[in-house]
Amino acid sequence: MSELLNLVGLSTGVVLYAMLLAMVVRRDAHATVPRGVDPLLLSTALLGLLWNLCALPVYGLPKLGVHTSLVALTVVGFGALGFLPAVVVQSVLRGEHDRLESPARRSIAAAAFAVSATAAALHIRGAVLGLTVPSALGMQLLTYSYVVLAVPVAVVTRRQPGARRALWIAALSIFTVSALHLSQAHRDGSWPVELLGHHASIPLALAILYQDYPFALADLFLKRALTLLALITAAFLSVTSFHTSAAAGGVGGVREVGSLVVLWVATALLYPRLEAGIGWFVDTIVLRRPDYDTLVSTIAKQSRDEQDIPHLLDRACEALAPALSAQTVTWEEIASDAIAADVEPARRSADVIVPATETPQYVLRVGALTGGRRLLSDDYAALQSIGSILGRRIDAIRLGRERYARQLREQDMARLATEAELRALRSQINPHFLFNALTTIGYLIQTAPDRALETLLRLTSLLRGVLRSDGEFTTLGGELQMVESYLDIERARFEHRLSVRIDVPAAIRSVPIPPLLLQPLVENAVKHGIAPTRAGGEVVVAARVDHTSDGSQLIVVVRDSGQGATKLEMKRGRAEGVGLANIERRLSAHYGGLASLSITTARGFGTTAEVRLPVHAPTTRGVASKEHKVS
Repeated sequence: MSELLNLVGLSTGVVLYAMLLAMVVRRDAHATVPRGVDPLLLSTALLGLLWNLCALPVYGLPKLGVHTSLVALTVVGFGALGFLPAVVVQSVLRGEHDRLESPARRSIAAAAFAVSATAAALHIRGAVLGLTVPSALGMQLLTYSYVVLAVPVAVVTRRQPGARRALWIAALSIFTVSALHLSQAHRDGSWPVELLGHHASIPLALAILYQDYPFALADLFLKRALTLLALITAAFLSVTSFHTSAAAGGVGGVREVGSLVVLWVATALLYPRLEAGIGWFVDTIVLRRPDYDTLVSTIAKQSRDEQDIPHLLDRACEALAPALSAQTVTWEEIASDAIAADVEPARRSADVIVPATETPQYVLRVGALTGGRRLLSDDYAALQSIGSILGRRIDAIRLGRERYARQLREQDMARLATEAELRALRSQINPHFLFNALTTIGYLIQTAPDRALETLLRLTSLLRGVLRSDGEFTTLGGELQMVESYLDIERARFEHRLSVRIDVPAAIRSVPIPPLLLQPLVENAVKHGIAPTRAGGEVVVAARVDHTSDGSQLIVVVRDSGQGATKLEMKRGRAEGVGLANIERRLSAHYGGLASLSITTARGFGTTAEVRLPVHAPTTRGVASKEHKVS
């Protein structure tokens, strides 16, 4: 087990320092403003990688039974390890200004490199003279010198930004050398001491990667390393259990072999859950990455309330930038022939198309990510889901706007058609009625001048009400005033043959209705109901408001006690006339299916016309939205 862990540890060191080297090179290659390769960070990666590459055959081959002279690799490996704390110390002393600002800092850095160079020279001397490599004196010099140098390093860096973190890095580099010295001084000790010395450089690599490249460390290494470690631990426990039971009851027993097979199968079945659990731990606890399902759900919920496309995309970018640890997330309008998604794996930026149906199209531009992070498969899956959500919402917004524009056009057309019909109705004042009214006024001038003047004033009021245009709506009270003027003129002509009754409460006279809604009905009642009857009759105009669960409804009834009509006569009259058809079209234009006109008639029983319409503001464009409440 010690040999296996030694091999795993050295391999892990190679992987970590190789990753650090790749991150340093990639960061400078993808930098927005090229700064060149950081020589100290590059040196740290190279020295750590060189130590682990040399230590792997030096300590691994003898365990496998391969005995050969590897003195040169030993000298190179220990020399690289000796310079590793010197490079780290200079990096700490350099601070955020990338230079050694004071003579004290320069002196400490020079002393560190002198110690490392001396130790390397002692290793080379030992190899040349055939002495033990690494040199014990060289290892002692490194350990004690860097422990002493840690004090002035802490003093001169105590006030610089990030001093505590920098000192931890320096302490780890010193621990790397000290632990190896400890393992060399106790070669006959236990294997944990040996492992501690050989792999003391791993915490340093982990610390640098976590400090500068946390997402790369987690995504590319930590998840897989922890999963592998957990799997090896499970296998180790199963093997240990097998050996224990075999020693107690005999090797190769059916029960022991069966138990081992069961443990191995259980380990294989447990692996997917183990991998998912470790992935959750790294993302949630170590990196504090967002839950992409929650992020997608949140953006989808926000999108449902948006009616403005730029604001929709702005809010999505604001949510995505911190979630992806991106420096910037912006959106841009693009031409339809420029659509090309840039979603290569392991990139630090991406262009995600928002798949809208119509032009213009949009693209989300994810800028460079921080912490050495790369966009991986789960990031792209979330981005593509969010892009699809935004695309569907953009299509819905455009469809809603198109629908609204079409409704406005239809309303404009309906309003123009209604106004044209209303103008035609106003111009269609019955010439016969005018002639009769003027004849009646002339007769009254001779017989009753006072009544003639009153009738003339009523005719003037009627004509003013018919011909004026105060808008698309009037009130029930205004319409009744015009109807009363008309009926007064007709009573002057018919005298005792015409009886009139108006039954409309004052509380509902403010309800808005379309103009010239009742006058044609009253005129039909007099012209077709009362006039043909020798004995005359009564015209009743009544109105009320019914309250139901669906709302309030105004009901206006115009009833006459005249001769009535058969169904055939009624059908022919409605086909030839324009008044009733005009009323029905205007009710439909203003209220849709919520308003209606019904006619009930029979020969000898008179005619009843009933108009029903809702008591609220009509939906026609340009009409006030105030509701008229009635009791």
